[in-house]
Amino acid sequence: MLAVTVRASQSGRPDEFTPVVISALTPTTHSVNGTDAKQHVVYELLLTNANATPATLRKIEVVDGHNPSSVIATYDGHELLSRLRTTAHGSVDNTKIEYNGTRLFLIDLAFDSEAVVPERLEHRVSILGGASPSLTPTTPVPLSYLVAPLPVERTTLEIGPPLAGKGWVAVNGCCGPDGIHRTGSVTVNGKIYFAQRFAIDWMLLDGAGRLVDGDPSDVHNYPDYGADVMAVANGTVVDTLDTLDNQVPGRLPDPRTVNLHNVDGNHIVLDLGNGFFAFYAHLQKHSILVKRGQHVKRGQILAKLGNTGNTSGPHLHFHIMDSPSVLGSNGLPYVIDSFAFDGQVSAAKFAAAPGVEGEWGEGRLRTSSPRERQFPLNLNIIDFPDRKAPAQ
Repeated sequence: MLAVTVRASQSGRPDEFTPVVISALTPTTHSVNGTDAKQHVVYELLLTNANATPATLRKIEVVDGHNPSSVIATYDGHELLSRLRTTAHGSVDNTKIEYNGTRLFLIDLAFDSEAVVPERLEHRVSILGGASPSLTPTTPVPLSYLVAPLPVERTTLEIGPPLAGKGWVAVNGCCGPDGIHRTGSVTVNGKIYFAQRFAIDWMLLDGAGRLVDGDPSDVHNYPDYGADVMAVANGTVVDTLDTLDNQVPGRLPDPRTVNLHNVDGNHIVLDLGNGFFAFYAHLQKHSILVKRGQHVKRGQILAKLGNTGNTSGPHLHFHIMDSPSVLGSNGLPYVIDSFAFDGQVSAAKFAAAPGVEGEWGEGRLRTSSPRERQFPLNLNIIDFPDRKAPAQ
């Protein structure tokens, strides 16, 4: 007689059949302090139905990896569906995953400032799916299991501001499942990456609270156009592009003209050391003042803000990543050491607007709030210190 033994898995729990295979997209995630006095943890899960029976996701719970009974977040119903994406970063209209089908799931956690963020997260998934490794579809049954352990790192890169002056708006910033940066996965170099996970498009309000004054098709009518872009830390230039012309504001370029070479327009990549790389995009043609291999110092002027590449209006796209590859990298959180919080642009108004014309400064504070070591969130209005010459 053949004896069957159920072994303990690496987690110490008995082995179990898991028709939907789930893992975190990155080996670790990070917590970062936002301007809302919360600690944000942002990452993605990769889900594949490896069973002949179609699987329907019913619920995903984020739990403390050292205490799985402690539920941190629950996603079901509309919240579950809204965070589910195809591998081409498209939305889906139901939570069913076909045989051999793969989905991405976006997770954005926010902990109170005084809360203790778990050292490790895990995920309890509830599905209707195949209960055995049958090669033909079977009647789906309810299943629930723990998967995808994920360590949480607490060390965060601290940098200086990429720009100077008051009234900068963090457009398309973190954190939520609908932002173009947050959802912008890219399949490159044989992997799926979220290089823009924490990216911000910085645009400037003028004294009347406008992002553009006059004809919006003229780059010169945007108060941020031509602003000095600065090194956020000491580093070494590892990549530049300086030859592309401005796009006409108000519309994106023809998608057929966009490729891996020109999507981010004229740009700079700085190696900040210890696996951190700073990326500046959409810069003015022939404005870049540095070259590959050059060492730069914090506060040094690198280039001027422009409107090149896949952009519909002048802005500075800025993010930190874990490799010099502009797209083949994972976006990393960071904090800016010193700035002032000056209010918030209405997210509902901004989403409903056909363009950036109009006045956006009604959410500014009477007196700005000094902040230290925080990460600006979506549509925050930020006052950066005036530029100081870098130390020699």
